[in-house]
Amino acid sequence: MSFVDLSGDGGVQKQILQEGTGTETPSNGCTVALHYTGTLDSDGKQFDSSRDRNEPFEFKLGQGSVIKAFDMGVATMKLGERCILKCAPDYAYGASGSPPNIPPNSTLNFELEMLGWKGEDLSPQSDQGIIRFIQKVGEGKKTPNDGAFVKIHFVGQYEGKVFEERDLEFTLGEGEEAGVIAGVEIALEKFKKMETSKLILKPQFAFGAEGKPDLGVPANAVVEYLVTLKEFEREPDSWKLDDAERMEQAKLFKEKGTGYFKENKFKLALKMYEKSLGFLSSSDSQESKQSKLAVYLNKALCHQKLNEHDEAKDACNEALNIDKKSVKALYRRGQSKLSLGDFERALDDFNAVREIEPENKAALNQVTICKQKIKDYNEQQKKVFANMFTKFAKSDKQ
Repeated sequence: MSFVDLSGDGGVQKQILQEGTGTETPSNGCTVALHYTGTLDSDGKQFDSSRDRNEPFEFKLGQGSVIKAFDMGVATMKLGERCILKCAPDYAYGASGSPPNIPPNSTLNFELEMLGWKGEDLSPQSDQGIIRFIQKVGEGKKTPNDGAFVKIHFVGQYEGKVFEERDLEFTLGEGEEAGVIAGVEIALEKFKKMETSKLILKPQFAFGAEGKPDLGVPANAVVEYLVTLKEFEREPDSWKLDDAERMEQAKLFKEKGTGYFKENKFKLALKMYEKSLGFLSSSDSQESKQSKLAVYLNKALCHQKLNEHDEAKDACNEALNIDKKSVKALYRRGQSKLSLGDFERALDDFNAVREIEPENKAALNQVTICKQKIKDYNEQQKKVFANMFTKFAKSDKQ
């Protein structure tokens, strides 16, 4: 088989020695494993070989970590394929060469064998939960950020069977509202415009332990999505805005959060409140402080609705750092402490509310509840110790 010009200028030429299997080839971001033997085109002298070391060579494709010819040639190889890659100096080591084995301006020949490849891991903890295979490279360099408005087309499959296909427009971070699973949302922040990629999603980034019975997806299923990002508009970066613009964005997300709270969508509400705080973080104006206070109080309420009382307590502490006499923060922190069984400290918070607002009936009721809880606990402890002493006494007699 003759050489094929891959670069268009004769700089990278490929000759297949053994056809590979299937139709797929690795895409940018994939980690490829191959064997290679490199020789000088001028005299055939070998300068390097992974086979001699009996150790496959691995690298991330399309990241510029190898010579240009490798990135270009390996991207065309199928599984099991063997080929010769002829590389002109501009696509190899150039005018400098790679002393002492590769002289300046050397044309190189590599015999390559594709052993396999792994998709690009996009999961936040790098645990192989979201794997991407780029099918069509996107345009430009920009990618959507959290809060970007996106237009996508996607097809979901389980074991080769399509269970959903949709065109969607939504805001990243609010995909749950549109029925978009977490893995697709997370991956989209790495997409370029008009990119099409295949995503392999483990259960924790798909439908989890519950599955999606109405779509025919069982519990703990690994699913596949083919996603095309057709258009996107990035959310403005906070640092590019002036104070008035940041305040406007903060208010917008606070209102969104409140809207989700009213719909009992507490996790989405928390996301919006976090984004609101992000736009408020760089300002110490009185207006900003009051906005932060309101957002932290709302966060506390969301966490309480989700029975996340430690997190609710933390949000109240942040609110009290802004206003140590915030009745709502003291009251909600007291509620969370009460739920966590910290009755004495809960009582302190409710008493603090009564010092500020002596007529606060809700706080008075909570004080009564705390005192009763403390009394019940102390009586229970007395019984436990009494039983222990009785057992010890019996043991001593024996």
